[in-house]
Amino acid sequence: MASAPQHRDYEAAASYGHEALKPARGPLELFRTSQTPSTAPSGHKLLVLAIDDDRQCLASLSGAFSRSEIEFIAANDPDVGFDIVKKRRPQVVLLDSTNPGLSGMRAMERILEVDSAINVVLMTARYSSDRAAEAVQKGASDYVSKPLSLDRLRERMARFISEAQRRDRAWLLDEQLAQAHCFEGMIGRSPLMQDVFARVARLAPHFRSALVSGAPGTGKELTAKAIHRLSPAASGPFIICNCSSTSDEAAQSELFGHVAGAFPGALCDRSGILEAAHGGTLFLDEIGKLRPRTQGKLLRAIQNQEVQRLGSSATRGISVRVIAGTSCNPRSMVRAKELRADLFSRLSMAEIRLPSLLERKEDVPLLLRHYMDHFSRSFSKRIDGLTRRAEMLLACYGWPGNVRELENAIGHGCMMTESGRIDVRELPDHFHGNPAWTAPQVELVSVGEIQRSHARKVLQHLEGDKLKTASVLGVSRATLYRLLAAPKAAHASH
Repeated sequence: MASAPQHRDYEAAASYGHEALKPARGPLELFRTSQTPSTAPSGHKLLVLAIDDDRQCLASLSGAFSRSEIEFIAANDPDVGFDIVKKRRPQVVLLDSTNPGLSGMRAMERILEVDSAINVVLMTARYSSDRAAEAVQKGASDYVSKPLSLDRLRERMARFISEAQRRDRAWLLDEQLAQAHCFEGMIGRSPLMQDVFARVARLAPHFRSALVSGAPGTGKELTAKAIHRLSPAASGPFIICNCSSTSDEAAQSELFGHVAGAFPGALCDRSGILEAAHGGTLFLDEIGKLRPRTQGKLLRAIQNQEVQRLGSSATRGISVRVIAGTSCNPRSMVRAKELRADLFSRLSMAEIRLPSLLERKEDVPLLLRHYMDHFSRSFSKRIDGLTRRAEMLLACYGWPGNVRELENAIGHGCMMTESGRIDVRELPDHFHGNPAWTAPQVELVSVGEIQRSHARKVLQHLEGDKLKTASVLGVSRATLYRLLAAPKAAHASH
């Protein structure tokens, strides 16, 4: 059973006939009324702030919420009310539209600037449908007439409580879903990710070498770690090498080690990371950045399970499982001579392609929940979710940086929020103030050009397989050839 609702007023306690608990700072006083405990089934307590210079109205509201699952605060001065909004972040603000010195509309805008998730109910003695429509358009949750119908107001509060309870239930369900669809630290319920999880589980016990491809930020390193943890080498080391960060000679020294005098500056013998990974797994990120000669030596090391240090003729036996990662299409890299065909053939025996986040948008809510929980614990802050406008923005966003960008965005939002609910303004700068969100640009091209562009993209995705491309597009091969033919005459006329 929920605890007794609390009622606080920043007016003089004597004006309502309640017992004053303690004086507030400044000329105002604070009081609380003792009430019967709430019987709300969920125990969810709604914090409601009323801002009005009409003491009688505030007294009526205090009495109206005396037996409910509501904590009620009253302020007879807008500046005091704004201070409470900043410090307490009430879920509902009942705001008089004619407070002296500040219009109700402007006061509402100031409140929503603090926290756009607050439900602002404007109260007015001069109701008009036009003003009501304007208020709702600018963010008001409701627009009610004075004298207030307390029964109607209680209904409104019951609706807000119901919405809060529904959000709590959805939040709990998202948490359960995220836990249910977690595989070795990876989150996903989409068919594409479920297929990735199944492939990892099937390949991990048997692989000696593997290839993981996917755009930057899709989770190649996380996938490599999952393969390692599920492999027979799980008790051995997991070592990462970024192949794009070193020169060719340095890369060979890093991979295979060297002996003293092998090159200027080689003052002593040094083992390479292939030896360091003995008994475990080596993850080579961006494998295509290695020079062909180094790729050839790597292939021999993987096949023969032995390394030859630079400057030495002796070989050393190793037992290492190798996972290579690339953010490019590996077959395109082979055609461009960036990746040796024989090395690709060896690695691709166990191949996993990771989808972009745009390809699995249904996983975004689970990932949002997962990272909010993670950063809530990391920063020791309670994070209750996203505001409605932040939810809409993130649902429409294209996520070019994939899961890594989502993680960074939520980490930034959790760090910046003061209300416990992440708003658009607490996300990184590129998420707000971007004209692309307010005025989407339309490319003026013909339907034929759109069809041709789409056909080319599908063909590229299917790595040049025209028969499969025609099947996916649902057209004949002859139609596909016509689509792929560049309309040179049309381009020339432009």
